[in-house]
Amino acid sequence: MSQHDPELITQTRGEVPFDARDLFYSRTDERGVIIEGNAVFRRISGFNWSELKGAPHKLVRHPDMPKGVFHLYWERLKSGKQVAAYVKNRSKDGRFYWVLAVAWPLRGGYISVRVKPHSDLFTRVQAIYAELLGAEREGSVTPAQSAQRLEEILVAEGFEHYPGFMTRALATELQERARRCSLTLDQRQQRFLTLAETIGQVRQDTDDMTEIIKAIRTVPMNMRILASRLENAGGPISAISVNYGSMLDEMASWVRGFMQGEDSTYVRMREAIRRGQFLVCAAALQTEMSMLFEEDMKGAPDKTALLEDRDTLVAEAANYNALATEALKVVETEGTRLGRSVLDMKRYVTGLSSTRMMCKIESAALNGSGDSLSGIVDQLDAGQDEIEARLARIVELNTVIQSNTAMLRAMA
Repeated sequence: MSQHDPELITQTRGEVPFDARDLFYSRTDERGVIIEGNAVFRRISGFNWSELKGAPHKLVRHPDMPKGVFHLYWERLKSGKQVAAYVKNRSKDGRFYWVLAVAWPLRGGYISVRVKPHSDLFTRVQAIYAELLGAEREGSVTPAQSAQRLEEILVAEGFEHYPGFMTRALATELQERARRCSLTLDQRQQRFLTLAETIGQVRQDTDDMTEIIKAIRTVPMNMRILASRLENAGGPISAISVNYGSMLDEMASWVRGFMQGEDSTYVRMREAIRRGQFLVCAAALQTEMSMLFEEDMKGAPDKTALLEDRDTLVAEAANYNALATEALKVVETEGTRLGRSVLDMKRYVTGLSSTRMMCKIESAALNGSGDSLSGIVDQLDAGQDEIEARLARIVELNTVIQSNTAMLRAMA
């Protein structure tokens, strides 16, 4: 054991215990060969520095890890993208330890900062990994197929894609870590949490509005049936039903245009918020990690590499925060676009009000035959009230998004 090594843990069974405050860091070359790492990495892994330096990072890979996860992990890194993944590692004495690893490319290799996971999402991921591992061990699934299956499972779990999952994982674990360690998330993280929650609420309210439109889509059909029974007196009702159905179609089209497709307002806002949130969370880890180098440098015979890595982490944190601020420009633009678009939707709602009023007039004119039409008017009342409530909610949520976006840009 050299001065570069901490006191190693020597138990031989179960999980390696370590504190939620502990942060791992390591740097590798482009082949994944370890170049540098901190004392926490060496202490928890149980390996001497002489055993780690120059060894492939898979030295600490646990056999319980699905190959599909690493296929996706390295595919993102090699394409120049950041990545976050839950990873089960194995220590020298055969025990295991879990981390959430956040890694990104640097010139000549990669760097990773890792934190201990505790969230409910982590518990769910362990079950998903067990499913993937079982399929891989049966021998019928390649790593690429396993990676694809992982993404399919995550979509079924409600994530849009893997980047959405890894952003949620990172933000959730840092939030849980802060709670356990009595830490305070910085203002950027807090505001991006608000943005992420708010854009999720926009999705929920828009989905609710879609269901309401579907539910009252039967109204025009019922009106036409009623009109046919009234013979000549049903002419105005038939005309009203046509106009009403047309307005519902236009409203449904508005919702689809807002929600669906990569160039839609909602998706562009969601993706910009997602990217910004991942970047500020990664920057927070980079900043904290850069402040924990003093203990490592005390016993290091050559501090050059450690100093370079510390400075790199500081620079990367500044860069990530700047990129997050840049992403917010999209949120501002799309928020303005949403505000204008809502005015179109309000015009459709006004049209529904006119239709409802005409229905009431016709109902009154039909004397005793208007009872059925009165029931239709009640449906219109309830449906329009629900749509108006959801639309007002979306306007409020957009205001929350824009105010937090402005505050974040002011922090730059």
